[in-house]
Amino acid sequence: MAGARRWSSRLSGNLSVLIRPYRDDDASATAEIFFDSIRYGTASHYDEVQRQAWAPDIPEPPGWQARLGPQTVFVAERGGSVIGFMSLTRSGCIDLAYMLPDAIGQGVARSLYEQILSTALRDGLTRLYTEASHLALPFFQRQGWRVVKRQTVSRNGVALENFVMETEITEPGNIG
Repeated sequence: MAGARRWSSRLSGNLSVLIRPYRDDDASATAEIFFDSIRYGTASHYDEVQRQAWAPDIPEPPGWQARLGPQTVFVAERGGSVIGFMSLTRSGCIDLAYMLPDAIGQGVARSLYEQILSTALRDGLTRLYTEASHLALPFFQRQGWRVVKRQTVSRNGVALENFVMETEITEPGNIG
């Protein structure tokens, strides 16, 4: 089965992180990070059945590129390897925010978020929203986001709980 693989870290000893715009050749790396983050990074929040339903396989690059194409996507790179990414839709939705499991808690998401926030302000957005997993919830709360509602969604026939969240933005430094 394509989804059954053992996760291994791609982090190098170099601690500096480069945030840059997504390129088409990042499709495979970001698809693998999406899979690894769900299947291994959320293990303390979602059971095996839920994680398999959420990410049954690594997304195929053509379909993955089609999903990311209309969004503004930034990737975090360390030592030449992509270790995380975050995306923003034109309507202000942070659709995807995924890191390698061992990059969590190292400021990677915050660096990506700062770039997303800067882009949103430049584009004239005044409100951002997302559907945050249990893993992402504390990150967004630390950025001043509020929970609008707790909800249950279905992925491949399996119920998953997440949180609709939002924040108002008006200028740099005025978030929440």
